[in-house]
Amino acid sequence: MKKNIVEEFNAYREKMNEKMLDDNNKIIKRIFNLDTNAYMEGVLPKKTKELLGLGNSLVLRCDDCVRYHLEECHKLGLTKEEVVEGMSISLLIGGTIVIPHLRRAFEYWEALEAQQN
Repeated sequence: MKKNIVEEFNAYREKMNEKMLDDNNKIIKRIFNLDTNAYMEGVLPKKTKELLGLGNSLVLRCDDCVRYHLEECHKLGLTKEEVVEGMSISLLIGGTIVIPHLRRAFEYWEALEAQQN
């Protein structure tokens, strides 16, 4: 049976992150640490930071990053409406080149919701 896109993405991400971190490169480890710390609660709530990460990832057209931030938004309880409104700003800023990534984002959000049911 084929894994769904959420399971596939997470399995691949986990496997490859382990390989990169096992290589024990100081710069890679510091970037991972910086990324983790940047998204912690602070003056801005974690939900806001994840929406910012999602928006920037869409504009930069990084599907892996979009998936990661969609999943974090989902875990934090953001509604589809909140996420779509945030992504609509990214579409405005990034232009029509963002549309293919937006399609995949909608598909991934649906998979996250289906996994929950």
